[in-house]
Amino acid sequence: MALRIRWAYGTSVLVMFLFFGMSVAAQDAAVLQAKPGFDMTQVERGRYLARVSGCNDCHTAGYAMQEGQVAETSWLGGDVLGWRGPWGTTYATNLRLFVDAMTEEQWLAFSRSFRTRPPMPWFNVRAMMDEDLRSIYLFIRYLGPNGHPAPAYVPPDKEPAPPYAVFPSSAQ
Repeated sequence: MALRIRWAYGTSVLVMFLFFGMSVAAQDAAVLQAKPGFDMTQVERGRYLARVSGCNDCHTAGYAMQEGQVAETSWLGGDVLGWRGPWGTTYATNLRLFVDAMTEEQWLAFSRSFRTRPPMPWFNVRAMMDEDLRSIYLFIRYLGPNGHPAPAYVPPDKEPAPPYAVFPSSAQ
């Protein structure tokens, strides 16, 4: 009896995993359909860079906790999870709304000059080549605007609303 229950449970988990994995893959495939006005080679490069450079880790809700198994239609929409430390509490920007208001040249200028609070690794963005920044910009534009703006910055002397992760001070 115990063997049957374990087997049935294991089979159910496997079926759910395969179904979930297939549904995410199907949604991802639908997102990458050719769209007029988009160089799909650059869009695909931007997709790759967003995935491997860690953009999704913070800018896509649940991405790291779900081991990347988040539908691409939800990518880069920001998050309500706060990152609290000595600097206050910051939130990952909804890049889809942020970039929607910019031209490609404005994006490049911004990427070369911005400096923000932790944990955003702004110095890594500044180190990217222009062609990579352009590809990321095109991928985000390809995804289109979606979602809501991220919560506003909370100063260090104010208590943020949950959820938030706490970083130790650099002195610890």
